[in-house]
Amino acid sequence: MEENKNFTVSVYTENNIGILNRISAIFLKRHINIESMTVSKSEIEHVHRFTFVVEVPETLIRKVVGQLEKQIEVIRAFYHTEDEIIYHETALFKIASTHLYDEKIQDKLKFRRAHIIAITERYFVIEASGLKEDINRMYEKLKPFGLLQFVRSGRIAITRPKMAITELLEEIN
Repeated sequence: MEENKNFTVSVYTENNIGILNRISAIFLKRHINIESMTVSKSEIEHVHRFTFVVEVPETLIRKVVGQLEKQIEVIRAFYHTEDEIIYHETALFKIASTHLYDEKIQDKLKFRRAHIIAITERYFVIEASGLKEDINRMYEKLKPFGLLQFVRSGRIAITRPKMAITELLEEIN
């Protein structure tokens, strides 16, 4: 049996109503859990990029990408392994202001991609970015201080090898 691996799937689409439903239905039909998802404008005007993170065998992700590309609004879809991309996540941690001057928290911020972005009388907010593992470690270290709120983004990623999507799209036309 083939081993599951983490894959980052990039799907370039037209920006049409209902496209998210149609794309996510392809993952649903194959019983694939989406670990993370982000959507943003792409480097091409009027084209959006969906980024999904899934853990499946490579043969299955190949089939999924093929199915994604059959969708009318999908321009191109790609999958990449962790070694082929540069990626990050961002997280926000809301903590009671009573801990603001705690040296333990200040020390945790010094050695990570983290900084305080908002301070009020009742709370302060820390923003951190990094790999999923970095965010998880930061969460575990800040949890004892009583997190009031926590939220993390989905993965954002770009490929290591040259992959100029504009050139790839010109080949199709």
